[in-house]
Amino acid sequence: MRFTKPTLSFWQIINMNVGFFGIQYSFGLQQTAINPLYTFLHAKPEELPLLNLAGPMTGLLIQPLIGAMSDRTWHPRWGRRKPYFLIGAIFCSLTLFAFPFSKSLWMAAGLLWILDAANNTAMEPYRAFIADKLPEKQRAMGFLTQSFFTGLGITLANLSLGFFKNIITGESTTSDGRSGIPYWVFGSFFVGAICSIVSVVWSVSTTPEIPPTQEELTELKAKQTGLIASIKEIFAAIADMPRIMWVLALIYLFQWYAMFCYWQFVSLSIADSIFHTTPDGNPALYEQAVVWAGKVNGFYNIVTFLSAFLLVWLAKKIGAKYVHILCLLMAGAGLLIFPHIAQKELLFIPMIGFGIAWASMMGVPYIIVVGSIPKERYGVYMGIINMMIVIPMILQTTTFGFVYHWLLNSKPTNAIGFAGILLLLAAFATTFIKPSKAISNEATVPFASAGH
Repeated sequence: MRFTKPTLSFWQIINMNVGFFGIQYSFGLQQTAINPLYTFLHAKPEELPLLNLAGPMTGLLIQPLIGAMSDRTWHPRWGRRKPYFLIGAIFCSLTLFAFPFSKSLWMAAGLLWILDAANNTAMEPYRAFIADKLPEKQRAMGFLTQSFFTGLGITLANLSLGFFKNIITGESTTSDGRSGIPYWVFGSFFVGAICSIVSVVWSVSTTPEIPPTQEELTELKAKQTGLIASIKEIFAAIADMPRIMWVLALIYLFQWYAMFCYWQFVSLSIADSIFHTTPDGNPALYEQAVVWAGKVNGFYNIVTFLSAFLLVWLAKKIGAKYVHILCLLMAGAGLLIFPHIAQKELLFIPMIGFGIAWASMMGVPYIIVVGSIPKERYGVYMGIINMMIVIPMILQTTTFGFVYHWLLNSKPTNAIGFAGILLLLAAFATTFIKPSKAISNEATVPFASAGH
Protein backbone atom coordinates (compact mmCIF):
# COMPACT_ATOMS: atom_id res chain seq x y z
CA MET A 1 0.00 0.00 0.00
CA ARG A 2 1.33 3.46 -0.90
CA PHE A 3 0.85 6.89 0.60
CA THR A 4 1.74 10.45 -0.35
CA LYS A 5 4.67 12.28 1.21
CA PRO A 6 4.44 12.21 5.01
CA THR A 7 3.69 15.40 6.87
CA LEU A 8 6.70 16.41 8.95
CA SER A 9 6.64 18.03 12.38
CA PHE A 10 7.90 21.56 12.95
CA TRP A 11 11.13 20.25 14.49
CA GLN A 12 11.73 17.83 11.63
CA ILE A 13 11.51 20.76 9.22
CA ILE A 14 13.93 22.70 11.45
CA ASN A 15 16.40 19.79 11.53
CA MET A 16 16.42 19.36 7.77
CA ASN A 17 17.23 23.05 7.31
CA VAL A 18 19.90 23.52 10.01
CA GLY A 19 22.58 23.01 7.35
CA PHE A 20 21.30 26.10 5.57
CA PHE A 21 22.44 28.08 8.62
CA GLY A 22 26.11 27.25 8.03
CA ILE A 23 25.87 27.92 4.31
CA GLN A 24 24.29 31.32 4.97
CA TYR A 25 26.83 32.23 7.69
CA SER A 26 29.43 31.90 4.94
CA PHE A 27 27.24 33.93 2.59
CA GLY A 28 26.92 36.60 5.30
CA LEU A 29 30.69 36.94 5.41
CA GLN A 30 30.66 37.38 1.66
CA GLN A 31 28.04 40.13 1.98
CA THR A 32 29.75 42.12 4.71
CA ALA A 33 33.38 41.07 5.10
CA ILE A 34 34.73 40.25 1.63
CA ASN A 35 34.56 43.72 0.10
CA PRO A 36 36.07 45.43 3.17
CA LEU A 37 38.70 42.67 3.15
CA TYR A 38 39.48 43.61 -0.45
CA THR A 39 39.85 47.25 0.58
CA PHE A 40 42.16 46.23 3.44
CA LEU A 41 44.28 44.70 0.67
CA HIS A 42 44.15 48.09 -1.11
CA ALA A 43 41.54 47.41 -3.80
CA LYS A 44 40.00 50.52 -5.38
CA PRO A 45 36.20 51.01 -5.17
CA GLU A 46 35.75 50.76 -8.94
CA GLU A 47 37.53 47.37 -8.86
CA LEU A 48 35.01 45.80 -6.46
CA PRO A 49 32.42 44.69 -9.04
CA LEU A 50 34.95 42.64 -11.03
CA LEU A 51 36.49 41.25 -7.84
CA ASN A 52 33.04 39.88 -7.00
CA LEU A 53 32.67 38.06 -10.32
CA ALA A 54 33.39 34.71 -8.63
CA GLY A 55 29.96 34.44 -7.01
CA PRO A 56 27.78 34.80 -10.08
CA MET A 57 30.13 32.89 -12.38
CA THR A 58 30.38 29.85 -10.12
CA GLY A 59 26.63 29.98 -9.53
CA LEU A 60 25.99 30.08 -13.27
CA LEU A 61 28.29 27.14 -14.00
CA ILE A 62 27.89 24.95 -10.94
CA GLN A 63 24.32 25.17 -9.63
CA PRO A 64 22.49 23.98 -12.76
CA LEU A 65 25.01 21.15 -13.21
CA ILE A 66 24.75 20.09 -9.57
CA GLY A 67 20.96 20.26 -9.85
CA ALA A 68 20.87 18.10 -12.97
CA MET A 69 23.37 15.64 -11.48
CA SER A 70 21.48 15.35 -8.19
CA ASP A 71 18.24 14.66 -10.09
CA ARG A 72 20.02 11.59 -11.52
CA THR A 73 21.67 10.50 -8.26
CA TRP A 74 20.55 7.90 -5.77
CA HIS A 75 22.67 6.03 -3.22
CA PRO A 76 21.04 3.71 -0.67
CA ARG A 77 23.12 5.18 2.16
CA TRP A 78 23.84 8.78 1.12
CA GLY A 79 20.66 9.57 -0.80
CA ARG A 80 20.18 12.04 -3.65
CA ARG A 81 20.96 15.56 -2.42
CA LYS A 82 23.00 14.97 0.76
CA PRO A 83 26.30 13.96 -0.92
CA TYR A 84 26.42 17.41 -2.49
CA PHE A 85 25.70 19.12 0.86
CA LEU A 86 28.67 17.36 2.43
CA ILE A 87 31.18 17.93 -0.37
CA GLY A 88 30.28 21.62 -0.55
CA ALA A 89 30.46 22.08 3.23
CA ILE A 90 33.91 20.46 3.51
CA PHE A 91 35.47 22.70 0.86
CA CYS A 92 33.64 25.73 2.24
CA SER A 93 35.09 25.17 5.72
CA LEU A 94 38.63 24.74 4.42
CA THR A 95 38.42 27.90 2.32
CA LEU A 96 36.92 30.02 5.11
CA PHE A 97 39.81 28.99 7.34
CA ALA A 98 42.36 30.00 4.70
CA PHE A 99 40.70 33.26 3.60
CA PRO A 100 41.98 35.75 6.21
CA PHE A 101 45.56 34.56 5.62
CA SER A 102 45.44 36.24 2.18
CA LYS A 103 48.58 38.26 1.61
CA SER A 104 47.53 39.82 -1.68
CA LEU A 105 44.44 40.81 -3.60
CA TRP A 106 44.87 38.02 -6.16
CA MET A 107 45.04 35.41 -3.37
CA ALA A 108 41.81 36.66 -1.78
CA ALA A 109 40.06 36.80 -5.16
CA GLY A 110 41.20 33.23 -5.94
CA LEU A 111 39.93 31.90 -2.62
CA LEU A 112 36.58 33.57 -3.24
CA TRP A 113 36.21 31.48 -6.41
CA ILE A 114 36.78 28.29 -4.41
CA LEU A 115 34.48 29.43 -1.60
CA ASP A 116 31.66 30.32 -3.97
CA ALA A 117 32.01 27.04 -5.86
CA ALA A 118 31.72 25.16 -2.55
CA ASN A 119 28.77 27.23 -1.33
CA ASN A 120 26.91 26.71 -4.60
CA THR A 121 27.55 22.97 -4.49
CA ALA A 122 25.99 22.81 -1.02
CA MET A 123 23.17 25.32 -1.48
CA GLU A 124 21.54 24.28 -4.77
CA PRO A 125 20.41 20.79 -3.67
CA TYR A 126 18.92 22.32 -0.52
CA ARG A 127 16.17 23.99 -2.55
CA ALA A 128 15.33 20.70 -4.26
CA PHE A 129 15.55 18.93 -0.89
CA ILE A 130 12.53 20.94 0.34
CA ALA A 131 10.52 20.07 -2.76
CA ASP A 132 11.56 16.40 -2.45
CA LYS A 133 10.64 15.98 1.20
CA LEU A 134 7.60 18.13 1.89
CA PRO A 135 3.99 17.80 0.73
CA GLU A 136 2.54 20.83 -1.02
CA LYS A 137 0.82 22.17 2.11
CA GLN A 138 4.18 22.37 3.96
CA ARG A 139 6.34 23.86 1.21
CA ALA A 140 5.79 27.46 2.32
CA MET A 141 6.97 26.46 5.79
CA GLY A 142 9.97 24.65 4.31
CA PHE A 143 11.20 27.44 2.05
CA LEU A 144 10.59 30.17 4.62
CA THR A 145 12.37 28.11 7.28
CA GLN A 146 15.35 28.47 4.97
CA SER A 147 14.71 32.22 5.06
CA PHE A 148 14.76 32.02 8.87
CA PHE A 149 18.15 30.28 8.84
CA THR A 150 19.38 32.70 6.18
CA GLY A 151 18.62 35.59 8.51
CA LEU A 152 20.08 33.86 11.54
CA GLY A 153 23.29 32.76 9.81
CA ILE A 154 23.96 36.10 8.15
CA THR A 155 23.09 37.98 11.35
CA LEU A 156 25.66 36.10 13.39
CA ALA A 157 28.25 36.48 10.63
CA ASN A 158 27.72 40.23 10.48
CA LEU A 159 27.63 40.78 14.23
CA SER A 160 30.75 38.66 14.68
CA LEU A 161 32.79 41.38 12.98
CA GLY A 162 32.04 43.91 15.71
CA PHE A 163 32.42 41.28 18.44
CA PHE A 164 35.91 40.23 17.40
CA LYS A 165 37.00 43.82 16.71
CA ASN A 166 36.40 44.59 20.38
CA ILE A 167 38.58 41.74 21.65
CA ILE A 168 41.32 41.25 19.01
CA THR A 169 43.90 43.84 17.99
CA GLY A 170 46.69 44.02 15.44
CA GLU A 171 46.83 43.39 11.72
CA SER A 172 48.62 41.23 9.21
CA THR A 173 50.84 42.54 6.42
CA THR A 174 50.53 42.15 2.68
CA SER A 175 53.14 40.52 0.45
CA ASP A 176 54.68 43.94 -0.26
CA GLY A 177 54.95 44.82 3.43
CA ARG A 178 51.97 47.19 3.71
CA SER A 179 49.26 46.90 6.33
CA GLY A 180 46.85 44.08 5.55
CA ILE A 181 43.84 42.31 7.02
CA PRO A 182 43.13 43.16 10.71
CA TYR A 183 43.34 40.16 13.02
CA TRP A 184 39.77 40.68 14.24
CA VAL A 185 38.58 39.58 10.80
CA PHE A 186 40.20 36.16 11.37
CA GLY A 187 37.79 35.27 14.18
CA SER A 188 34.68 35.66 12.02
CA PHE A 189 36.08 33.41 9.30
CA PHE A 190 37.22 30.72 11.75
CA VAL A 191 33.73 30.58 13.30
CA GLY A 192 32.28 30.32 9.80
CA ALA A 193 34.52 27.37 9.00
CA ILE A 194 33.18 25.50 12.03
CA CYS A 195 29.52 26.44 11.45
CA SER A 196 29.60 25.34 7.84
CA ILE A 197 30.57 21.72 8.41
CA VAL A 198 28.85 21.16 11.79
CA SER A 199 25.43 22.42 10.68
CA VAL A 200 25.43 20.43 7.43
CA VAL A 201 26.47 17.26 9.25
CA TRP A 202 23.57 17.83 11.66
CA SER A 203 21.01 17.97 8.84
CA VAL A 204 22.52 15.01 7.02
CA SER A 205 22.48 12.95 10.22
CA THR A 206 18.93 13.78 11.31
CA THR A 207 17.03 13.82 8.01
CA PRO A 208 16.71 10.77 5.75
CA GLU A 209 15.74 11.29 2.15
CA ILE A 210 12.64 9.69 0.65
CA PRO A 211 13.78 6.72 -1.44
CA PRO A 212 12.49 6.41 -5.01
CA THR A 213 9.89 3.80 -5.79
CA GLN A 214 11.01 0.77 -7.78
CA GLU A 215 9.50 2.31 -10.90
CA GLU A 216 11.31 5.60 -10.33
CA LEU A 217 14.55 3.76 -9.60
CA THR A 218 14.29 1.83 -12.88
CA GLU A 219 13.64 5.08 -14.72
CA LEU A 220 16.59 6.72 -12.93
CA LYS A 221 18.99 3.93 -13.91
CA ALA A 222 17.87 4.20 -17.52
CA LYS A 223 18.86 7.86 -17.72
CA GLN A 224 22.25 8.87 -19.03
CA THR A 225 24.65 10.22 -16.44
CA GLY A 226 27.76 12.35 -16.64
CA LEU A 227 28.62 15.93 -17.57
CA ILE A 228 27.33 15.88 -21.17
CA ALA A 229 23.99 14.36 -20.18
CA SER A 230 23.60 16.96 -17.41
CA ILE A 231 24.34 19.83 -19.82
CA LYS A 232 21.79 18.46 -22.30
CA GLU A 233 19.23 18.23 -19.50
CA ILE A 234 19.78 21.89 -18.58
CA PHE A 235 19.07 23.07 -22.13
CA ALA A 236 16.07 20.74 -22.45
CA ALA A 237 14.64 22.08 -19.18
CA ILE A 238 15.11 25.69 -20.33
CA ALA A 239 13.27 24.88 -23.56
CA ASP A 240 10.37 23.43 -21.54
CA MET A 241 10.38 26.18 -18.91
CA PRO A 242 6.88 27.37 -17.86
CA ARG A 243 5.93 31.01 -18.48
CA ILE A 244 5.92 31.84 -14.79
CA MET A 245 9.66 31.20 -14.65
CA TRP A 246 10.32 33.61 -17.53
CA VAL A 247 8.51 36.30 -15.57
CA LEU A 248 10.59 35.39 -12.53
CA ALA A 249 13.71 35.94 -14.66
CA LEU A 250 12.61 39.54 -15.30
CA ILE A 251 11.95 40.12 -11.60
CA TYR A 252 15.34 38.69 -10.72
CA LEU A 253 17.12 40.87 -13.30
CA PHE A 254 16.22 43.98 -11.28
CA GLN A 255 16.22 42.37 -7.84
CA TRP A 256 19.65 40.74 -7.86
CA TYR A 257 21.46 43.50 -9.76
CA ALA A 258 20.21 45.75 -6.94
CA MET A 259 21.30 43.41 -4.16
CA PHE A 260 24.84 43.15 -5.53
CA CYS A 261 25.05 46.95 -5.66
CA TYR A 262 23.96 47.14 -2.03
CA TRP A 263 26.39 44.51 -0.71
CA GLN A 264 29.35 45.97 -2.57
CA PHE A 265 28.79 49.59 -1.59
CA VAL A 266 27.06 49.63 1.81
CA SER A 267 30.34 50.01 3.75
CA LEU A 268 31.55 52.75 1.42
CA SER A 269 28.15 54.48 1.58
CA ILE A 270 28.17 54.52 5.38
CA ALA A 271 31.77 55.74 5.35
CA ASP A 272 30.69 58.62 3.09
CA SER A 273 27.34 59.61 4.60
CA ILE A 274 28.06 59.00 8.29
CA PHE A 275 31.84 59.20 8.79
CA HIS A 276 32.67 61.44 5.80
CA THR A 277 35.71 59.40 4.85
CA THR A 278 37.05 56.87 2.36
CA PRO A 279 39.28 53.77 2.81
CA ASP A 280 42.33 55.86 1.93
CA GLY A 281 41.20 59.00 3.75
CA ASN A 282 41.05 57.85 7.36
CA PRO A 283 41.61 54.10 7.85
CA ALA A 284 40.49 54.15 11.50
CA LEU A 285 37.17 55.81 10.65
CA TYR A 286 36.71 53.50 7.69
CA GLU A 287 37.09 50.47 9.99
CA GLN A 288 34.28 51.93 12.10
CA ALA A 289 32.17 52.22 8.95
CA VAL A 290 32.85 48.55 8.16
CA VAL A 291 31.73 47.54 11.65
CA TRP A 292 28.59 49.66 11.30
CA ALA A 293 27.86 48.02 7.96
CA GLY A 294 28.09 44.72 9.81
CA LYS A 295 25.66 45.99 12.44
CA VAL A 296 23.22 47.26 9.82
CA ASN A 297 23.40 44.01 7.86
CA GLY A 298 23.13 42.05 11.07
CA PHE A 299 20.02 44.02 12.02
CA TYR A 300 18.22 43.47 8.72
CA ASN A 301 18.96 39.77 9.01
CA ILE A 302 17.55 39.75 12.55
CA VAL A 303 14.39 41.19 11.00
CA THR A 304 14.61 38.45 8.36
CA PHE A 305 14.58 35.54 10.77
CA LEU A 306 11.95 37.20 12.99
CA SER A 307 9.62 37.82 10.05
CA ALA A 308 10.16 34.60 8.06
CA PHE A 309 7.39 32.59 9.74
CA LEU A 310 5.05 35.62 9.61
CA LEU A 311 5.43 35.54 5.82
CA VAL A 312 4.24 31.91 5.83
CA TRP A 313 0.95 33.09 7.36
CA LEU A 314 0.75 36.16 5.11
CA ALA A 315 1.37 34.13 1.94
CA LYS A 316 -1.57 31.90 2.85
CA LYS A 317 -3.78 34.95 3.49
CA ILE A 318 -3.06 37.18 0.48
CA GLY A 319 -0.95 35.01 -1.83
CA ALA A 320 2.78 34.70 -2.35
CA LYS A 321 2.80 37.09 -5.32
CA TYR A 322 1.37 40.01 -3.31
CA VAL A 323 3.67 39.30 -0.39
CA HIS A 324 6.68 39.64 -2.68
CA ILE A 325 5.39 42.88 -4.26
CA LEU A 326 4.83 44.44 -0.84
CA CYS A 327 8.25 43.38 0.42
CA LEU A 328 10.10 44.71 -2.64
CA LEU A 329 8.32 48.06 -2.31
CA MET A 330 9.47 48.34 1.31
CA ALA A 331 13.05 47.43 0.38
CA GLY A 332 13.19 49.87 -2.53
CA ALA A 333 11.88 52.73 -0.40
CA GLY A 334 14.36 51.84 2.34
CA LEU A 335 17.37 52.02 0.04
CA LEU A 336 16.24 55.35 -1.39
CA ILE A 337 16.19 56.76 2.14
CA PHE A 338 19.37 55.04 3.41
CA PRO A 339 22.05 57.28 1.78
CA HIS A 340 20.44 60.48 3.08
CA ILE A 341 20.61 59.50 6.76
CA ALA A 342 23.29 61.41 8.66
CA GLN A 343 23.00 59.75 12.10
CA LYS A 344 24.29 56.20 12.28
CA GLU A 345 21.64 55.05 14.77
CA LEU A 346 18.89 55.93 12.29
CA LEU A 347 20.32 53.60 9.63
CA PHE A 348 18.41 50.73 11.22
CA ILE A 349 14.97 52.19 10.38
CA PRO A 350 14.96 51.61 6.59
CA MET A 351 16.53 48.21 7.21
CA ILE A 352 13.29 46.94 8.78
CA GLY A 353 11.54 46.80 5.41
CA PHE A 354 14.74 45.62 3.75
CA GLY A 355 15.03 42.70 6.19
CA ILE A 356 11.44 41.61 5.61
CA ALA A 357 12.10 41.77 1.86
CA TRP A 358 15.23 39.64 2.25
CA ALA A 359 13.11 36.96 3.93
CA SER A 360 10.75 37.10 0.96
CA MET A 361 13.57 36.96 -1.61
CA MET A 362 15.01 33.83 -0.05
CA GLY A 363 11.74 31.91 0.12
CA VAL A 364 8.65 33.35 -1.55
CA PRO A 365 9.71 33.08 -5.24
CA TYR A 366 10.24 29.34 -4.74
CA ILE A 367 6.72 29.04 -3.33
CA ILE A 368 5.40 30.87 -6.40
CA VAL A 369 7.03 28.59 -8.98
CA VAL A 370 7.47 25.16 -7.35
CA GLY A 371 3.95 24.05 -8.19
CA SER A 372 4.72 24.51 -11.89
CA ILE A 373 7.81 22.28 -11.83
CA PRO A 374 7.68 18.49 -12.44
CA LYS A 375 9.19 16.55 -9.54
CA GLU A 376 11.70 14.67 -11.69
CA ARG A 377 13.25 18.05 -12.58
CA TYR A 378 13.30 19.72 -9.15
CA GLY A 379 17.10 19.83 -9.04
CA VAL A 380 17.72 21.20 -12.53
CA TYR A 381 14.97 23.80 -12.28
CA MET A 382 16.23 25.01 -8.90
CA GLY A 383 19.62 25.36 -10.60
CA ILE A 384 18.04 27.31 -13.46
CA ILE A 385 16.37 29.63 -10.95
CA ASN A 386 19.83 30.24 -9.56
CA MET A 387 21.01 31.07 -13.09
CA MET A 388 18.35 33.77 -13.05
CA ILE A 389 20.01 35.10 -9.89
CA VAL A 390 23.61 35.00 -11.06
CA ILE A 391 23.17 36.33 -14.60
CA PRO A 392 22.07 39.75 -13.22
CA MET A 393 25.02 39.57 -10.85
CA ILE A 394 27.39 38.92 -13.77
CA LEU A 395 25.85 41.87 -15.60
CA GLN A 396 26.38 43.97 -12.49
CA THR A 397 30.02 42.99 -12.04
CA THR A 398 30.81 43.70 -15.70
CA THR A 399 28.76 46.88 -16.19
CA PHE A 400 28.46 48.64 -12.86
CA GLY A 401 32.02 49.97 -12.87
CA PHE A 402 31.01 52.06 -15.89
CA VAL A 403 27.64 53.00 -14.38
CA TYR A 404 29.27 53.94 -11.08
CA HIS A 405 31.90 56.16 -12.68
CA TRP A 406 29.95 57.83 -15.49
CA LEU A 407 26.33 57.88 -14.32
CA LEU A 408 26.57 57.91 -10.53
CA ASN A 409 29.50 60.31 -10.23
CA SER A 410 31.59 57.70 -8.34
CA LYS A 411 29.48 58.26 -5.23
CA PRO A 412 28.77 55.15 -3.13
CA THR A 413 25.61 56.79 -1.75
CA ASN A 414 24.32 57.09 -5.31
CA ALA A 415 24.97 53.37 -5.82
CA ILE A 416 22.66 52.55 -2.89
CA GLY A 417 19.90 54.84 -4.21
CA PHE A 418 20.27 53.26 -7.66
CA ALA A 419 19.72 49.84 -6.04
CA GLY A 420 16.53 51.16 -4.44
CA ILE A 421 15.13 52.18 -7.84
CA LEU A 422 15.89 48.72 -9.25
CA LEU A 423 13.99 47.05 -6.38
CA LEU A 424 10.94 49.18 -7.16
CA LEU A 425 11.18 48.01 -10.77
CA ALA A 426 11.34 44.40 -9.51
CA ALA A 427 8.11 45.01 -7.56
CA PHE A 428 6.44 46.27 -10.75
CA ALA A 429 7.68 43.22 -12.70
CA THR A 430 6.15 40.92 -10.05
CA THR A 431 2.69 42.21 -11.00
CA PHE A 432 3.04 40.25 -14.28
CA ILE A 433 3.02 36.94 -12.39
CA LYS A 434 -0.11 34.97 -13.24
CA PRO A 435 -1.10 31.95 -11.17
CA SER A 436 -0.48 28.77 -13.11
CA LYS A 437 -2.15 25.45 -12.59
CA ALA A 438 0.05 23.51 -10.22
CA ILE A 439 1.53 20.24 -11.36
CA SER A 440 0.74 17.39 -8.99
CA ASN A 441 4.12 16.58 -7.52
CA GLU A 442 3.05 14.37 -4.67
CA ALA A 443 5.34 11.39 -4.95
CA THR A 444 4.11 8.05 -3.71
CA VAL A 445 6.44 6.51 -1.19
CA PRO A 446 6.54 3.21 0.61
CA PHE A 447 4.75 3.14 3.94
CA ALA A 448 8.03 2.35 5.68
CA SER A 449 9.50 5.70 4.63
CA ALA A 450 6.77 7.67 6.36
CA GLY A 451 8.35 7.38 9.79
CA HIS A 452 11.28 9.76 10.34
